[in-house]
Amino acid sequence: MKKKLISEFLGTYFLVFAGTGAIVIDQLTKSLTHVGIALTFGLVVMSLIFTFGHLSGAHFNPAVTIGFFIHGDIKKREALFYILIQILAGIAASATLMSLFGNVASLGATIPRGSWEQTFVLEFILTFFLMIVIFGSAVHGKAIKEFAGIAIGATVGLEAMFAGPICGASMNPARSIGPALVSGNTHYLWVYMLATVLGAGCAAIIYKLLHE
Repeated sequence: MKKKLISEFLGTYFLVFAGTGAIVIDQLTKSLTHVGIALTFGLVVMSLIFTFGHLSGAHFNPAVTIGFFIHGDIKKREALFYILIQILAGIAASATLMSLFGNVASLGATIPRGSWEQTFVLEFILTFFLMIVIFGSAVHGKAIKEFAGIAIGATVGLEAMFAGPICGASMNPARSIGPALVSGNTHYLWVYMLATVLGAGCAAIIYKLLHE
Protein backbone atom coordinates (compact mmCIF):
# COMPACT_ATOMS: atom_id res chain seq x y z
CA MET A 1 0.00 0.00 0.00
CA LYS A 2 2.82 2.43 0.86
CA LYS A 3 4.38 2.12 -2.60
CA LYS A 4 0.99 2.67 -4.23
CA LEU A 5 0.30 5.82 -2.20
CA ILE A 6 3.76 7.25 -2.85
CA SER A 7 3.25 6.58 -6.58
CA GLU A 8 -0.15 8.27 -6.52
CA PHE A 9 1.27 11.27 -4.66
CA LEU A 10 4.21 11.72 -7.03
CA GLY A 11 2.10 11.19 -10.14
CA THR A 12 -0.68 13.56 -9.09
CA TYR A 13 1.84 16.14 -7.91
CA PHE A 14 3.67 16.23 -11.23
CA LEU A 15 0.43 16.16 -13.23
CA VAL A 16 -0.84 19.27 -11.43
CA PHE A 17 2.61 20.89 -11.29
CA ALA A 18 3.29 20.51 -15.02
CA GLY A 19 -0.26 21.01 -16.29
CA THR A 20 -1.29 24.04 -14.25
CA GLY A 21 2.32 25.22 -14.31
CA ALA A 22 2.01 25.46 -18.10
CA ILE A 23 -0.98 27.79 -17.62
CA VAL A 24 0.97 29.97 -15.19
CA ILE A 25 4.06 30.12 -17.41
CA ASP A 26 1.98 30.88 -20.51
CA GLN A 27 0.36 33.76 -18.62
CA LEU A 28 3.81 35.11 -17.76
CA THR A 29 5.58 34.56 -21.09
CA LYS A 30 2.78 34.18 -23.71
CA SER A 31 4.96 31.49 -25.28
CA LEU A 32 3.06 28.20 -24.86
CA THR A 33 -0.42 29.06 -26.25
CA HIS A 34 -3.54 27.03 -25.52
CA VAL A 35 -2.33 24.21 -27.77
CA GLY A 36 0.91 23.95 -25.78
CA ILE A 37 -1.00 23.77 -22.51
CA ALA A 38 -3.26 21.00 -23.84
CA LEU A 39 -0.23 19.07 -25.11
CA THR A 40 1.46 19.47 -21.72
CA PHE A 41 -1.51 17.89 -19.94
CA GLY A 42 -1.72 15.03 -22.44
CA LEU A 43 2.00 14.30 -22.47
CA VAL A 44 2.43 14.42 -18.70
CA VAL A 45 -0.48 12.01 -18.21
CA MET A 46 0.99 9.64 -20.80
CA SER A 47 4.46 9.77 -19.23
CA LEU A 48 3.14 9.22 -15.71
CA ILE A 49 1.00 6.22 -16.70
CA PHE A 50 4.03 4.52 -18.21
CA THR A 51 6.05 5.39 -15.08
CA PHE A 52 3.63 4.45 -12.30
CA GLY A 53 0.95 2.29 -13.95
CA HIS A 54 2.54 -0.96 -12.81
CA LEU A 55 2.86 0.32 -9.23
CA SER A 56 -0.45 1.98 -8.37
CA GLY A 57 -2.60 1.70 -11.48
CA ALA A 58 -1.84 5.38 -12.22
CA HIS A 59 -5.15 6.92 -11.19
CA PHE A 60 -3.88 10.44 -10.22
CA ASN A 61 -7.53 11.48 -10.17
CA PRO A 62 -10.21 11.02 -7.47
CA ALA A 63 -12.93 10.70 -10.14
CA VAL A 64 -11.01 7.86 -11.80
CA THR A 65 -10.50 6.16 -8.43
CA ILE A 66 -14.25 6.40 -7.75
CA GLY A 67 -14.93 4.99 -11.22
CA PHE A 68 -12.65 2.03 -10.48
CA PHE A 69 -14.34 1.55 -7.11
CA ILE A 70 -17.82 1.43 -8.68
CA HIS A 71 -16.51 -1.00 -11.28
CA GLY A 72 -15.10 -3.21 -8.51
CA ASP A 73 -11.40 -2.79 -9.29
CA ILE A 74 -10.40 -1.24 -5.94
CA LYS A 75 -11.56 -1.73 -2.33
CA LYS A 76 -13.20 1.10 -0.37
CA ARG A 77 -10.35 1.61 2.12
CA GLU A 78 -7.70 1.76 -0.60
CA ALA A 79 -9.87 4.09 -2.67
CA LEU A 80 -10.25 6.51 0.26
CA PHE A 81 -6.48 6.59 0.81
CA TYR A 82 -5.93 7.14 -2.92
CA ILE A 83 -8.36 10.08 -3.00
CA LEU A 84 -6.84 11.70 0.08
CA ILE A 85 -3.28 11.42 -1.21
CA GLN A 86 -4.28 12.72 -4.67
CA ILE A 87 -5.91 15.82 -3.18
CA LEU A 88 -2.91 16.47 -0.92
CA ALA A 89 -0.58 16.12 -3.91
CA GLY A 90 -2.63 18.62 -5.93
CA ILE A 91 -2.49 21.13 -3.07
CA ALA A 92 1.27 20.59 -2.66
CA ALA A 93 1.86 21.15 -6.38
CA SER A 94 -0.14 24.38 -6.34
CA ALA A 95 1.70 25.55 -3.22
CA THR A 96 4.98 24.95 -5.05
CA LEU A 97 3.80 27.02 -8.02
CA MET A 98 2.64 29.80 -5.67
CA SER A 99 6.09 29.92 -4.05
CA LEU A 100 7.81 30.03 -7.45
CA PHE A 101 5.60 32.45 -9.41
CA GLY A 102 3.07 34.03 -7.06
CA ASN A 103 -0.68 33.95 -7.60
CA VAL A 104 -0.52 34.15 -11.41
CA ALA A 105 -3.61 33.11 -13.42
CA SER A 106 -5.15 31.81 -10.16
CA LEU A 107 -2.49 29.07 -10.42
CA GLY A 108 -4.36 27.51 -13.32
CA ALA A 109 -7.64 27.16 -11.44
CA THR A 110 -10.54 25.87 -13.54
CA ILE A 111 -13.10 28.64 -14.01
CA PRO A 112 -16.16 28.53 -16.31
CA ARG A 113 -16.03 30.90 -19.26
CA GLY A 114 -19.81 30.80 -19.65
CA SER A 115 -22.48 29.55 -17.27
CA TRP A 116 -21.81 26.96 -14.58
CA GLU A 117 -24.50 24.80 -16.16
CA GLN A 118 -22.59 24.71 -19.45
CA THR A 119 -19.37 23.81 -17.65
CA PHE A 120 -21.12 21.13 -15.58
CA VAL A 121 -22.40 19.35 -18.69
CA LEU A 122 -19.04 19.66 -20.46
CA GLU A 123 -17.07 18.32 -17.49
CA PHE A 124 -19.52 15.44 -17.10
CA ILE A 125 -19.15 14.45 -20.77
CA LEU A 126 -15.36 14.88 -20.82
CA THR A 127 -14.84 12.78 -17.69
CA PHE A 128 -17.34 10.16 -18.87
CA PHE A 129 -15.44 9.54 -22.09
CA LEU A 130 -12.04 9.73 -20.39
CA MET A 131 -13.19 6.98 -17.99
CA ILE A 132 -14.55 4.90 -20.88
CA VAL A 133 -11.17 5.16 -22.63
CA ILE A 134 -9.40 4.14 -19.42
CA PHE A 135 -11.61 1.07 -19.04
CA GLY A 136 -11.31 0.14 -22.70
CA SER A 137 -7.55 0.59 -22.98
CA ALA A 138 -6.27 -0.38 -19.51
CA VAL A 139 -8.86 -2.68 -17.91
CA HIS A 140 -10.63 -4.74 -20.58
CA GLY A 141 -9.28 -8.27 -20.97
CA LYS A 142 -8.68 -7.83 -24.68
CA ALA A 143 -7.04 -4.41 -24.37
CA ILE A 144 -3.45 -3.97 -25.53
CA LYS A 145 -2.45 -2.53 -22.16
CA GLU A 146 1.05 -1.55 -23.31
CA PHE A 147 -0.58 1.27 -25.30
CA ALA A 148 -2.98 2.43 -22.57
CA GLY A 149 -0.78 5.39 -21.64
CA ILE A 150 -0.85 6.69 -25.21
CA ALA A 151 -4.64 6.29 -25.50
CA ILE A 152 -5.37 7.96 -22.16
CA GLY A 153 -2.81 10.75 -22.60
CA ALA A 154 -4.13 11.46 -26.09
CA THR A 155 -7.69 11.64 -24.74
CA VAL A 156 -6.69 14.12 -22.03
CA GLY A 157 -4.81 16.24 -24.57
CA LEU A 158 -7.67 16.11 -27.08
CA GLU A 159 -10.31 17.06 -24.53
CA ALA A 160 -8.14 19.84 -23.12
CA MET A 161 -7.54 21.08 -26.66
CA PHE A 162 -11.16 21.66 -27.61
CA ALA A 163 -12.91 22.19 -24.25
CA GLY A 164 -10.18 23.86 -22.20
CA PRO A 165 -10.97 27.43 -23.32
CA ILE A 166 -14.61 27.04 -22.25
CA CYS A 167 -14.60 25.00 -19.04
CA GLY A 168 -10.94 24.38 -18.21
CA ALA A 169 -11.27 20.65 -19.06
CA SER A 170 -10.46 19.53 -15.54
CA MET A 171 -11.78 15.94 -15.60
CA ASN A 172 -10.03 15.63 -12.24
CA PRO A 173 -11.10 16.97 -8.81
CA ALA A 174 -7.50 16.96 -7.52
CA ARG A 175 -6.41 19.08 -10.49
CA SER A 176 -9.12 21.63 -9.61
CA ILE A 177 -8.97 21.51 -5.80
CA GLY A 178 -5.24 22.30 -5.53
CA PRO A 179 -5.20 25.55 -7.53
CA ALA A 180 -8.59 26.66 -6.15
CA LEU A 181 -7.63 26.29 -2.48
CA VAL A 182 -4.12 27.71 -2.76
CA SER A 183 -5.12 30.67 -5.01
CA GLY A 184 -8.34 31.34 -3.07
CA ASN A 185 -10.47 31.13 -6.22
CA THR A 186 -13.01 28.55 -5.03
CA HIS A 187 -16.26 30.01 -6.45
CA TYR A 188 -17.05 27.18 -8.87
CA LEU A 189 -14.97 24.39 -7.33
CA TRP A 190 -18.08 22.35 -6.51
CA VAL A 191 -18.92 22.12 -10.23
CA TYR A 192 -15.58 20.51 -11.03
CA MET A 193 -15.84 18.11 -8.10
CA LEU A 194 -19.42 16.96 -8.67
CA ALA A 195 -19.55 16.84 -12.49
CA THR A 196 -16.31 14.86 -12.82
CA VAL A 197 -17.28 12.30 -10.16
CA LEU A 198 -20.72 11.84 -11.73
CA GLY A 199 -19.16 11.47 -15.18
CA ALA A 200 -16.68 8.81 -14.05
CA GLY A 201 -19.34 7.03 -11.99
CA CYS A 202 -21.80 6.87 -14.86
CA ALA A 203 -19.03 5.60 -17.16
CA ALA A 204 -18.29 2.77 -14.71
CA ILE A 205 -21.97 1.79 -14.57
CA ILE A 206 -22.38 1.90 -18.36
CA TYR A 207 -19.16 -0.05 -18.87
CA LYS A 208 -20.34 -2.76 -16.46
CA LEU A 209 -23.65 -3.01 -18.36
CA LEU A 210 -21.85 -3.28 -21.70
CA HIS A 211 -19.63 -6.12 -20.52
CA GLU A 212 -21.92 -8.19 -18.32
